[in-house]
This record gives sequence, C-alpha cells and structure tokens, in this order.
Amino acid sequence: MRDFKLILLFVGLSLSSKAQSYQKTAIGADIITDSFLVKVQFYSPDIVRILKSPKEKKFEKESLSVIKTPQKTSFSVAKNAQKVTLKSRNLTVSVDSKTGEISYYTAKGVKLLSEQDKSASFVPFNDAGSQTFSVKQAFTLDKDEAIYGLGQQQRGKMVQRNLSLNMVQGNTDDYVTFFQSVKGYGLFWDNYSPTQFKDSPESTFFKSDVGDCIDYYFMYGGNADGVIAKMRDLTGQAPMFPLWTYGFFQSKERYKSQDELVGVVKKYRDLKVPLDGIIQDWQYWGNNYLWNAMDFLNVDFPNPKKMVDDIHGLNAHAVISIWSSFGPQTKQYRDLDSINALFKFGTWPQSGSEKWPPNRDYPSGVRVYDAYNPKARDIYSDYLNKGLRSVGIDGWWMDSTEPDHLDFKPEDFDTKTYLGSFRKVRNAYPLMTVGGVYTHQRKLDDSKRVFILTRSAFAGQQRYGANTWSGDVTASWEALRNQISAGLNFSLTGMPYWNSDIGGFFLNNYRRKLEDPEYRELYVRWLQFGAFCPMMRSHGADAPREIYQFGKSGEKAYDAIEKYINLRYSLLPYIYSTSWDVTTNQSSMIRALVMDFPADEKALDINDQFMFGKSILVSPVTKAMYVKPSSNNGNKFQVEDFSSTKTKETYLPAGTQWYDFWTGKKIAGGENTVKETPLDILPLYVKEGAIIPFGPSVQYATEKKWDNLEIRVYPGQNGEFVLYEDENDNYNYEKGVFTTIRFTWNDEQKALTISERKGAFLGMLAERKFNIVLVGATSSSSTLKTSKQIDYSGKKTIIKL
Repeated sequence: MRDFKLILLFVGLSLSSKAQSYQKTAIGADIITDSFLVKVQFYSPDIVRILKSPKEKKFEKESLSVIKTPQKTSFSVAKNAQKVTLKSRNLTVSVDSKTGEISYYTAKGVKLLSEQDKSASFVPFNDAGSQTFSVKQAFTLDKDEAIYGLGQQQRGKMVQRNLSLNMVQGNTDDYVTFFQSVKGYGLFWDNYSPTQFKDSPESTFFKSDVGDCIDYYFMYGGNADGVIAKMRDLTGQAPMFPLWTYGFFQSKERYKSQDELVGVVKKYRDLKVPLDGIIQDWQYWGNNYLWNAMDFLNVDFPNPKKMVDDIHGLNAHAVISIWSSFGPQTKQYRDLDSINALFKFGTWPQSGSEKWPPNRDYPSGVRVYDAYNPKARDIYSDYLNKGLRSVGIDGWWMDSTEPDHLDFKPEDFDTKTYLGSFRKVRNAYPLMTVGGVYTHQRKLDDSKRVFILTRSAFAGQQRYGANTWSGDVTASWEALRNQISAGLNFSLTGMPYWNSDIGGFFLNNYRRKLEDPEYRELYVRWLQFGAFCPMMRSHGADAPREIYQFGKSGEKAYDAIEKYINLRYSLLPYIYSTSWDVTTNQSSMIRALVMDFPADEKALDINDQFMFGKSILVSPVTKAMYVKPSSNNGNKFQVEDFSSTKTKETYLPAGTQWYDFWTGKKIAGGENTVKETPLDILPLYVKEGAIIPFGPSVQYATEKKWDNLEIRVYPGQNGEFVLYEDENDNYNYEKGVFTTIRFTWNDEQKALTISERKGAFLGMLAERKFNIVLVGATSSSSTLKTSKQIDYSGKKTIIKL
C-alpha cells in the first residue's frame, strides 16, 4: 500500500528505475533515491535548502531562524544515469540519484563541498511520546580547509577544525549550528535540539537528537562578507543601535541602592571621564521569591522614576537586568502558570534565601517561562512595559537567556513547550525570548531604538537588536585571550554585535582582588580590548570596577583606563558609520583576519588579532608584563615592576602596508612587527588607503555635534570611507532619514574628494569644518598637524595634499 501511494505521488516523474525518480518543482526538485526523499529548493541563485527524509515520512516544518521565503530563481535540471544536476546562475547542485549524496560547485565548476557518501542517517526516536528521528549528515572537507563560526566557545581556537562540540546553550557557550569556509561558502544546519558537531580527518558532521528530517541551507558568497550577507538574507538583517550604545558602560554585580547607582554617574561626571550607560543588575525587585518581578520592590530603590530622571539629567542612560524566570510571588508567575507556561526543571536561584551557598531546605520556587508560547511572550513584554519601560529605562539586560538549567536530568528535556518537547527546541530559546521583547517594543513605539544586551544567542538573533556578551567568565589572561576568538567566531555566524565583561566576571584567581597588581594589569588590558569591541562595558563580581577603584589621575592604571575610554569616544564617527555599514551592507564590526585577507595563509589562524571595522588592526596584549614576585621572602604576592618596557609581536597581513597608529610609521605587510607596550599602549595598526574620522572630546556620545571633525588619511593605496549621520535614536533611518558623505582618496594624484552630501534629517549640520591630516612617516598621534582645514556645506570638494 505504501509503495502504491508513492507511485501515485510521483505520477509523471522521469524514472531511471522503479526506486529512483525526480520531479522538477517551482523552486527546485524532489528526488527519490533508494532510501530517501531529497528536496532541493533554491531560495536564491546563491542559497539552496536541502531537506532529506525517509521516503515514507511526511513532515512539515516552519523554521524559527529562517525568515526568507524562496525567491523566483531561474535554474535548470538535468539527469543522467547517476546524477540529478540543478544549476542556478551561481550554484551547481549535484545529487546522486541512488544514494542521495549531494555535491556543491561554483558556476565555473569549482567544487566547494560534498556530503560524505552514505552518511545521512535517521535513527527512530521517541521524543516525549512523539515518534521522530535522531538525524545526522556528514560532509567531506579539504584536508587543510579552514572553517569558522559555530557560535561562541571559550576554547581559544580561531579555525574550527579537529574538534568535537556538544552544542547545548550554556552560560559561556553560545552555540550556532552554522560554519563558513575560507572557500567562500557557508552551511546552516537548521535544527534546535541538542546537537553534536564533530570534525576529524575522516568527516565533518552535525548530529541532532531530534529531527523529523535533515534540514540545512548551503550558501555561496565568494568570501566571508558575502557568506554573512547570505546568512542575514536568510535569517534577518541587523537593525541599528542608538549612538549612545557605542559609548562606555559601567556596571557591577550589583548596585544595592538607587543612590549608589546615580552616585556612580555623578562621580564619572565629576572626574570628567566619559560615560553613556549605567547598568543595574539583579535584586532591585527585592527577595528571591519576587525574582524578576520587573518592579522596584527593594526598599533601597524607593523612587525609580526619580532615579532614572536623575540619570537622564546627567546625560546618561539606564539599562536594567531582566531574566527568563520568575519567582512564585510575582504577578508574572501567576499569569504564566495559569496558561501552563512555566517549566519545572531547576534554575537559578536555587534557594529563597540570599545567603551563599544556597540553602536547599528553602527552595526559591523560581521557574523558567515558556518563551516559545506567543501568549507567554505577550505577558512577559506587557509586564516589562508596565513596570520598567514606564519609568524610562533605556535598554534591557536579558540575563540567563540560554536559560539557566541547573541540576540537569535527561528527562528534563521531555518538558512540554508550546512547540513540542524542550529537547526539540532547546537551542532556540534565546532567539524566542529576545525576539519577544524586540517585536513588542517595536509595535509600541518606533521613536526609541531597541537595545538588548543578552547572555545567549541562536541563528537569526541579529534581527532583534541584540548585543550578546560572553557570559560569566573567570578573570585570567587565558580567558582574555579566549574572548578574542570567541567573539570573532560568533560574529562569523552573521551576528555582528558581541562583547565581554571587561575584567572578567569572577575574580577567583585573584585573592587580593583589586589589590592584586597582576589583576589591575589584566583589567587595563581587557579594557583596551573592550575599547575595540561593538560594546565597551565594564562589569563583574567580587570587586567594583569603576575607574576610581584603580587609583587616581596621574597613576598608571587610572591614566591608561581614562586614555582608552577617551579614545573610544574620539572614534565614535568611525564606529557609528561602521554600524551603518553593518546594517546596510551586511558588514561586520569585529572582523577575523580571514575576512579581509583570505589569500594570506598566515592570517587564517591567528587567535589574538582582529580588524575593528575595515581599517584598524587590533592586537590585544594577553599576558602579564609588569609584575614580579615580591622580594620579601615572607610575602608570596606579586608586586608591580615597571623597570623595563616590554614588547608584543604582531603579524601584519600581506597585500597592504600598515601604519603604526601611535607613531605614524609605515610598516610592510606580510611580516611580524614588534611594538613596545607600556601599560597605556595597545598595538594598533591602520591599513594604507584608510580614511578615519575622529570626533571631539566629549563626556557623552551626543554632547557635541560633529561640526569640526579631524579626517586622517593614510596614503599608499586608493581608499574611501562613508561618514554616516542620523537622528541617533529612532527608526527614521529605515525611511531614508539620514545623511552620508563619501570621502575618496586617490593615491596617485594625492587628492581627497569629499562628495556631495546625500540625504537629509532634522537638525543635520548645514555647514561644518573638516580638518584633513595626511599621515606620514614622521607623524605621530600626539604631533599630527592639520594639512588643510576646509569649510564644507554639502557640495563636492577636492583637496590636493
């Protein structure tokens, strides 16, 4: 009977045998092999979806990550005895008509990737009463092929080869079932259940606990930027953040009163150290039974509206912690429980008592909410709006979005969610809860951009105005080094906004906390790295992290911290313009060297360097340089030692020459260079041909208009830069309300062209000055002189230098 139904289903198919057939569809082809039904679906000339299932299995699946629908694509289908071949303008997909094995080629016939022969598997699985499969598909990569992505792991590996990952979201590991290759293609395994990724010399495979079918997308972009563009085309574009979010944020675990919180902002203003954001961590709601009440029930926060108004009056912004779980005495808990939208597995906190360690005799009763349920997301966002947004909070720190799953038991995965078992949709939890907050706020008010800081992520989350941080990492030099590759690989999955707790969250390795000279040095180096991340945010437990905790003006640590906060603010025109490039042109803010130098084999697997935007190479210092053991034999602690200046070696990729940011000295690419690194120097290098705008000295991002910018030109190659400006904190830019000014450097003619201003917005500068600086071999950042100052009123101008 089953065979008869299959024959009816495929009436009119071109048959090569009774077991094998294919039918062309509007978007691809359905192919019956000896064992499988294979669906090949073109979503564009560069993107193809593959669905495989046992022939007798019927299924329907709506992706949680992919929002693109197949666009009309011209393609051809041909068949011979062994293969069914589909060709679009840019891709060739070849399917073995007997085994179902698929190979991918460029339009010119260059092989990109193949499935490993006979590697697709469907193992029957009972998923909490639902009959389904565990699914696996293996691929064959070139022996030395570099691949990147897979989310964020704390492993210190840039190239993701020869490793095994158990992909279940955690506090410091954010898994994304996507990788891209140096060959210019990407692969997204569209499955949300616990998944194993393994790469070995024999094969590279994804294996997921639950799947009615094998479901993945293959995309060809030609290079890393192109692959990311395809991934965002599939899963959503990244909206712009407000300008203020690119300033400096101060936080700690936790400010215990509204007076303390506001006092920190006042102190920064008194010290004249720039600050744009202050973050309030947990327990402003009171005790653990009121966990995440989204209301200021703590007696030390008596007037939250005044608190936020005071912060705004100091020209700063307030961001606040919200969680994925609720205490049993909260209104949210009662409403969610009434629709069966609370999970029963263990989560944080484990006790109603706030003492440490948790007293299990008094369980907290806190439960994670079912973010897969649209009504539950409505409840969550409604209370958020009533309790916190109504007092003027500017952004959301969504903690525990993986979510925290403690005292794990395998049967916890049987927990019922709105979309099936928790096992089936486990890894998509952050996507659902973050998406709920974003979409609800956009419906309420487009006058203020959504800003979300979150601890976990999954494919597609970039469309929800989310900046992911790397979790509660423990402070160490190794942890600092690991953040670099963690953030870069995360960004290579298509999610451009990432950061880490500057200084590390826990200080377990430093008994003397801030009195430990090695930790103070580590904090300074981490802050220098943070100055070149998409978000610059100081945070941690065990000790406060405000600048004044590290001394005072005139002392080395304090001065270095202040220097890099100010440097961050001077780069805001560059950073904000780069953010526009991210939104408009699918670019990335932090860039692994493979993105800009794929032909340089030496640049493909460097774990401690990256590009910030497309012009600045950053080489963080990731080891202690200025401590030594105490000379007092009875004291085993270390002490500061600045008696000699240490150095760091940096590889400068080939294909361009470079400028030392600090001295202006020109250095050849394709070789290592050594830089002296006193505590206040982070090795920074600028590509020849770069054009970088520098903004005014400010105390907060929007304090001064950009009416007198310094424009540095780094000669040696032709180059260009687009200066972007808008209204800073609304969505009018989506309607074209913004301006761009294109700067173009012609190296042969030694001419800088400033093009006609395009666009308009309310309050834009009609006239301004540009101070043009031609960086040369004798210039330094401290002695740079303006080559020419010009008045600009929006008309095209050419300057000879």
